[in-house]
Amino acid sequence: MVQLLVFVVGVVGIGWLIGATNLPGAWYASLAKPGFVPPNWAFPVAWTILYIMIAVAGWRTFRRDPSGKAMWVWFAQLALNFAWSPVMFTMHQIGAALVILVGLFMTIVAYIVIETSRDKLAAALFVPYAAWVAFAGTLNAAIWRLN
Repeated sequence: MVQLLVFVVGVVGIGWLIGATNLPGAWYASLAKPGFVPPNWAFPVAWTILYIMIAVAGWRTFRRDPSGKAMWVWFAQLALNFAWSPVMFTMHQIGAALVILVGLFMTIVAYIVIETSRDKLAAALFVPYAAWVAFAGTLNAAIWRLN
């Protein structure tokens, strides 16, 4: 259980820290956005839930095979996930942020594919994450197109 706690606190804590230090701010507020943008409060709620699910999936994979392919893919998706906010909100690089989301989506799908035959629960925990990132990619692409 200590490892699970480390995964949850680590993933959620780093996610929150990155979010708190890379706020959307006035620049993002000034951008043209499509009509399907969720309210601002939805993002921290969704990401907190997703980060917990990501952490649990990673912990399950780590317990089974800490240096296996699935674990490497899990770390790759986390790195891409954590890179998005600084690129989008601090560097103001909408197109580069979209490229990160495409790579993130691909690593999420790769993790699901790898884990489906090994740990169906870990794979299932990534399905809502894949859906949210697909939505985020659509939103990011629309913002890029509008601006």
